[in-house]
Parts: sequence; structure tokens; C-alpha cells
Amino acid sequence: MAALHQPLITTIALLLVAAVIALVAWALQLMQAATDRQEFSLMLAGCMVCCSAVGLATVMVITLTGPRPLLAGAPPLDAGVTLDAVLLPDTLTWPDGGWVSLDADLPAR
Repeated sequence: MAALHQPLITTIALLLVAAVIALVAWALQLMQAATDRQEFSLMLAGCMVCCSAVGLATVMVITLTGPRPLLAGAPPLDAGVTLDAVLLPDTLTWPDGGWVSLDADLPAR
């Protein structure tokens, strides 16, 4: 994935902000209709739309302003997590002091 240029990132961010504002406006409209008609389902729908707007805004902020913005380019090839530094035990100690190898089947207790 090639790095996106700054004007394109700005355009994407502005489109996402416009989408969040539109979702919040729609949620407020649904909630107003819910109070006018005394319908709980419209209030629930408004809350769900508002939650989706918050989720979209959160993803937008994380994506565009993270420590390494996801839209800025591909990660370096040497980046990543390996399990080479993880030391796993090869035996399991029971509370009564006994032990069993994890390579063998565990005894039924």
C-alpha cells in the first residue's frame, strides 16, 4: 500500500467529519420524533445511530492521529511481534506439590 498524500488524507478526514455530523443530526431528529410520538423504538434507533457516530469518530481519530497513522503508508518490513522472546514453562506444578510435563497428556484429577 503506497503512502497517501497529505491533501488526500485531509479530504478523507473532512468527509468522515461530515459523516459523523450527519449521523448526529439524524440521531437528534429520530429522538425528537420519538418524544413527539411517544415511541420508544425511535428513541432506541436514535441512540443506536448516535453510538455509530461515536464509533466512527473514534476509529477516525485512531486511524488519522495514531503514533503511526494507518493511512500514512505501509509498516516497515522488520516491524512486528515475534514469539521468540516468550518463555513458556515446560512443566506444570499442582498445588499439592506434584508436577507433570506439559508435553504429556494431563492426568484426570
